[in-house]
This record gives sequence, C-alpha cells and structure tokens, in this order.
Amino acid sequence: MFDHTNQPTTLIVQLFCLIYCISFHCQGCVSFVGILYRQYTVVSDLVQCECTILCLSVCLSFCSAWASYMTNSPTVIVMIGLPARGKTYMSKKLTRYLNWIGVPTKVFNLGVYRREAVKAYKSYDFFRHDNKEAMEIRKRCALVALEDVKGYLTEEGGQIAVFDATNTTRERRDLILGFGKENAFKVTCNVLNCQIYFCLNCEVKVSSPDYPERHRERVMDDFLKRIECYKVTYQPLDPDDYDKDLSFIKVENVGRRFLVNRVQDYIQSKIVYYLMNIQVHSHSLYLCRHGESNHNMEGRIGGDSELSPGGKQFAHALHRFIEEHKLSDLKVWTSQLRRTIQTAEELIVPYEQWKILNEIDAGVCEEMTYDMIQKSFPEEFVLRDQDKYHYRYPGGESYQDLVQRLEPVIMELERQGNVLVICHQAVMRCLLAYFLDKSADDLPYLKCPLHTVLKLTPVAYGCKVEMFYLNVKAVNTHRDRPLVTPMLLRRNSYTPLSSHDQFKRPRLYSAGNRPWLPEMPEGMLQQSQVSVKNWRPLNESLLIQLGHLPLPTCHPKPIPLYP
Repeated sequence: MFDHTNQPTTLIVQLFCLIYCISFHCQGCVSFVGILYRQYTVVSDLVQCECTILCLSVCLSFCSAWASYMTNSPTVIVMIGLPARGKTYMSKKLTRYLNWIGVPTKVFNLGVYRREAVKAYKSYDFFRHDNKEAMEIRKRCALVALEDVKGYLTEEGGQIAVFDATNTTRERRDLILGFGKENAFKVTCNVLNCQIYFCLNCEVKVSSPDYPERHRERVMDDFLKRIECYKVTYQPLDPDDYDKDLSFIKVENVGRRFLVNRVQDYIQSKIVYYLMNIQVHSHSLYLCRHGESNHNMEGRIGGDSELSPGGKQFAHALHRFIEEHKLSDLKVWTSQLRRTIQTAEELIVPYEQWKILNEIDAGVCEEMTYDMIQKSFPEEFVLRDQDKYHYRYPGGESYQDLVQRLEPVIMELERQGNVLVICHQAVMRCLLAYFLDKSADDLPYLKCPLHTVLKLTPVAYGCKVEMFYLNVKAVNTHRDRPLVTPMLLRRNSYTPLSSHDQFKRPRLYSAGNRPWLPEMPEGMLQQSQVSVKNWRPLNESLLIQLGHLPLPTCHPKPIPLYP
C-alpha cells in the first residue's frame, strides 16, 4: 500500500505513529513500530528522520509520565496542619485501618526524627522561623525521613507511607511533591483543621517526650508559643489556583465539612470514605461471643445450633451485666444465626441482626470436629495450620475474606456511640485486630473465650481494653498456634491448595440428618451415553461428595443434567 521510497508517504506514516502513541499513552508504540517494520520496511527512514526521533522522544516522555500514575504505584500521604490538630491521631488510625484491610502502610513521624537529631528539647525557640540553625536541622530530618519512605515503598514492600508532619509551607510541600515525582510515587495530602482535636491534644502534649518535666502550666505555655511560631509561616492550600492540581482531602472539625480534590485511584477513594466516617466522641464498644452452643460442647465448628444450658445461663448473666453497668443507651447487634439471637433475646432490649456478622463459613467442613477434618481432609488440616489467615475452606471463606466482609461494620462502629456486638469467635478476632492493631499473623490466634465481655474504650493513640468474665463455665474453643507445620505447595499466595471434593454443605444442614436427595429421572438416563451398569444414582454421588460413601472404583462419564 505504501512505498517506502516515497518520502511524503513515510512522513505520513511517522505522523500517524506519533498521533497513535499520544492518543493511547504509548500502549501501542512498540507494537505499532514493529508492524511498520514487518509490513512497510520503513525502519531505515524511521531511524534517520528527525521527525521520527521527535516521535520516539515524545513517546518515551509520555511513558515516563504515565508510569508515575500506574494504578499500583505506591502512595505518600502528606499530613498538613498546625500542631495539635489531630495529624498523628489520624495518621495512626488511618494506618491501622489500611493495614487491617491488607494494604501495607507505615507512619513516618517527623517529630521522632527531630528528637533523634536534637536529644534535648529546650523551648519553643527551636521552631522560630528566624532560627536558621534549627531550620537547617528540621530540613535535614525531613530529607532523612523521605529517604526512609523511599526505602519502605521500594524495598520493603510497602504500599502507602504516611508522612506525619506539619508541612505548613509551600516550600516543604513542593519538596515532597518533587520527591514523589522523582520516584514515581503518587502524593495525596490530608489537611486537618479540627478544633476538637486541638482541645484534646493540648492535654496529650503534657505527656509528650518533648516535656519530661510534666509541669502543666509551663508545658502548656511553651506549647502554645510553639503553635504561634508555626502560624507565622503557615501557608494554607490554595485549591482554586496554586494547588488546584493537587490531590487532597481537607477535613474541617472532624467530619462536619470535607473538601475532596482529584482523587486518583481506588485506595485514595477508600481513604476518603474512611475519613468521612471518623467521629470523635466518648463511647465504648462491648464485644462478646454468643452463649455456649450445643456444637461448642461437641467440638463442632460452624453450623446453626442452639444454646446449651450453660449458654442460656450466660445470656441471663449478660442481662445482669448490662443492668449493673447502667448501659441504658446501649445498641445491641447480633448475627443472623440462632445462637447469637437467643443470647440477645434474654437482654429484653431491641437488637439488630447483621448478616455480615455471621461466623466464618467453613464450607465442606461445616459442623465437623477438628478430628473429623484431620481424618477426612488431612491436606486441608495442614494447610490451615500453615497459613491460617489466608487459608480458605473449600467452598467457604478465609479470615482475609472475613475482614473484607466486616469492613462496613467497622465503618458503622466508628460512627456509633455505645454498642454491644454479640458475635462469633472468628468475627470477634477480626474486630479486635482492627481496634488493637494486630497483624494478620496474630489475628487468627487472638483469644476470645466464651462467656467473657471485652470493653474497648478509645484513648489518645490506641484503645483501652477491660475484660469481664461473667462466671459461667464454658468449654474452651481456642486452638493455639502450631509450633511446626509441614510446608505444602499452594496454587497462589491467597488461595490454598484445596481438595478435589468442593461440595458445599448448606449452613442450616444438621449433622447426622442427611438432606433429601431426589432420584435420577428415567428420561435423563436414556439421553445420556453412559451404560446402565456404570451409572450410579444421583443421590449416591452427592453422598460421596458429602463424605458418607466411599469413592467408586470406576469413574463413569458425567451424566448431563439438562437435555
């Protein structure tokens, strides 16, 4: 079609190549040039022509710019705000949430770097803008912290780094933006201007490492003067002009007003969603498991059994506990399984049922004891001990799946007042891991005994835990972490090797009572190509999958269920 000796034609091809590359952000640059080489033999012209050199340079520049906005590029969250506005509080809380949902995140607090560089803090004079020596120290600390951010995101497998500092000047923010561009990191800013945090944090600062003397009046006077030093050089974000292209979320007075600008990806939208659910108020969360069930006494997992006599006794004790602690404004949440509902019924208060609070789905292992699982599915038993958090029951769930399922509960708990959640062992472990900042390795082994109430009260940068045993005996359902487990191969890092039998029993199916199974229709057998002597009834094949019958010695061809 094209004559490679025709210069105008070659230029047209080159121009089309340039337009193509720009239009598709270089996604087809290499393949398109390859097509030109194979079909039109214009490589010599492409290399020699200055227009082509321009084309290739434009393509390369687009590739480098586009790479910095890859979906999986690491993100640096830059906190912005005057002292005592809740930056560290929000940094720790946000980091705890992101790690809980499986996004590796770490806080880099610039105050820690400053205290390492300057061993003894003297007074607010260190933060004066005309103190050149101190300003140089603070800048060096910021550069060291940014190098640690780079190491975390590029070498340690981190996905998000929270740069916790005041970052009140454009010079400092431009330094961080340049750092992000140089390393192909996304940068988003979190601007906090919350007077509620100011009142709370002024009390917290009394116990800050900067003030070992603990003299309240002198500490408060110095700290307020430090804030005034920052106000002198504070340059707020300009969303209408200078910072209009910057990705940021501005929070005013803890959830009363938000300004969101240029959210870049899914993770940043999750961060916005989380920050919009944060409330600062005095409240407590009460967590407990349902009363002891009949399955607990038999050592079976899952299912939908009723309370044992001891479980009913615990429900009465829980009612007395609520009355003694005068929890009149308490909201009560349960799952949709009978053992939690029966526990809540004895409280004689309104309660809400949440399906997402149901116990982890054990799939084919529902209503089996651990001994039964070890005998029936020995590989599954070993694989679960090998990586309990990521292990997924065949036809069921993993702890990782359960965390994703419980995320709406966490969002609602952050907004609510006093709540009692009557749930299950695995569910309670996931909720505790969020509030206590536990890792994925520790989460499946958190101890959540029956007939015990845990009271969680938010404090400055963490959570205070109180345990109340209601003096009703119950079986111990906790399994300790195995010391040594043999290693088995997996299909991938998240889905463990599972057995060939992946038939899932209905959750409400009671052990010992086989479900009704229909016989094979006569017409269906005639339509199949399988001989009568090799055919087994449909109900027998299902019973084989349920584990009630041995596997057949011969394996007939599958029978079509529909003509």
